[in-house]
Amino acid sequence: MVAAPGMALGATDPYAASPWRKLSDAEWRKRLDAGTYNVLRREGTELAGTSPLNREKRRGTYACAGCALPLFKSDWKFESGTGWPSFYTYIKGSLGKKTDHKIGVARTEYHCARCLGHQGHVFPDGPRPTGLRYCNNGDALRFIPT
Repeated sequence: MVAAPGMALGATDPYAASPWRKLSDAEWRKRLDAGTYNVLRREGTELAGTSPLNREKRRGTYACAGCALPLFKSDWKFESGTGWPSFYTYIKGSLGKKTDHKIGVARTEYHCARCLGHQGHVFPDGPRPTGLRYCNNGDALRFIPT
C-alpha cells in the first residue's frame, strides 16, 4: 500500500480513489499552463515576487490550481517578505507532507491531498499562533473571493 505524502502506511487516505490521481501526465499538460504544470506536477518553484497573489488582500479561499480543493483561508495569509504567498495554517485534511532533500538540506514539502500537486514548503519561522510559514507557489493556487 502506498500512502499519500505525509500519511502513515495503513492510514486511511480519503482521496485514494480520487479521479485527479488517475490523470496521465499528458492530461495534466493539457489542463494546466506551463508554469502551473511545472510547479504542480514537476515540483518546480516559481520566481520569488512574480505571483499576483502576493498582493491579494480580499477575503476568500485559496484552492489548489490543479483540482480546486480548498487549502487556505485568506485570514491565515501574512506578508512573509519572501516573495511567495505565505500562510500560518491550512485547512485540515487538505495537505500531505513529505521530506525533501533537493537542495541538500531536509525540508518539509507539502502537496494537495487530493491531486498530489506540489504546493510548497513549510518552515518554522511564521507568526503566532502556529509559528509556521506555509510558503506556497502562487502558480499552484487559485483565489476564490468570498
